[in-house]
Amino acid sequence: MEISTLAMYHCLAFVWYFFIAYSIAHIRTEERPSEVFLYGGQWKYLTVLNLVLQAVFYGVSFLADVLRLIKKLRCAKCIISIRDLLFSVLAFPVSTFVSISFWTLYTYNRELVYPKSLDGVIPLWLNHAMHTAVLPFALLEILALPHRYPAKKKGLILLGFVAFLYISWVLWIYSVTGEWVYPLFTLFSPFGLAAFFATSLAIIVSFYNFGEFLNRMIWGQSKFCL
Repeated sequence: MEISTLAMYHCLAFVWYFFIAYSIAHIRTEERPSEVFLYGGQWKYLTVLNLVLQAVFYGVSFLADVLRLIKKLRCAKCIISIRDLLFSVLAFPVSTFVSISFWTLYTYNRELVYPKSLDGVIPLWLNHAMHTAVLPFALLEILALPHRYPAKKKGLILLGFVAFLYISWVLWIYSVTGEWVYPLFTLFSPFGLAAFFATSLAIIVSFYNFGEFLNRMIWGQSKFCL
């Protein structure tokens, strides 16, 4: 794909994710259903954190494209390294996890992750923007250009560290409020919850490996050329 075309795509994707994140962040608190507590705001939900992550990723990608267009290759090389690390370790596996896990649980019992009362607050298009569109965007990014993946050990350590931070955040919120971020967690004993978190981590690691596999199958061992 031509650099100018990539720049336009990454710019539009950045604007889209910024708009979605802004829309979610500015839902009026008085409209929230009674089962949605205020502590932590929107930032306790992995879906919303993923929207911010995607906006950051596409913003960095757009900056890399612009630097390449104006021939600032030394700066572009540094930004491209950041872009590829963000995509491989976080943007692809997290967006894939959010989409697939949400719709799997929603199909099983939506009250566990997205109570019906939210339909009156979050319109259908916004729900799909948060939970559906993130997956094709991630796949399109792999098709659009190759990304350098870090050494497997480094990549998995970084992904595991970020997962640990989010789990710690969820547990902290529960320790302060006595409420779980997702109703699903109320079904588990402490041991069951630990097993659920471990299984979720294994799934997101599999998505990391899947992204690396797709990148290699489509682009081989090619390096990104400036």
